[in-house]
Amino acid sequence: MKLRIGSGIDFHQLVEGRDLWIGGILIPHTKGALGHSDADVLLHAICDALLGALSLGDIGTHFPDTDQAYKNIDSKILLARTYDLITEQGYQIVNIDATLCLEAPKIKPYVLAMQSCIAEILKIGEKDISIKATTTETMGFTGREEGLVAMATCLLSSINS
Repeated sequence: MKLRIGSGIDFHQLVEGRDLWIGGILIPHTKGALGHSDADVLLHAICDALLGALSLGDIGTHFPDTDQAYKNIDSKILLARTYDLITEQGYQIVNIDATLCLEAPKIKPYVLAMQSCIAEILKIGEKDISIKATTTETMGFTGREEGLVAMATCLLSSINS
């Protein structure tokens, strides 16, 4: 069995007048993430981790923000298309470990829904997806609630070896 590890990181600015999508879940908040798509920072980091594990570039390579086809696209669609790329290469997902960095809102009440959403798209168990959160103790752009960050690591295994 061949194993591959990938890591991904994504940043988005927080602004008023946008929805806040994290992990495929709409989270009530006074600000939302700014981006070409729905700006789901967690799903974008997971896409980058999956693509990186197989040296397939990054999310911008496959879904460029210069392409109007991806304007305001639901990031769950991007994750599903990324999953297809992984399986076409003969790999399956073993697990994902992700960390969100944001001051507010608290995401713990939404973690199970995020795990369920992501697991359904990636055809893995909810327990194979770890989602944690931390703050920067009011330091930096995340501490000032100007933006948020997500980091993800994944482990892939070859299907036929």
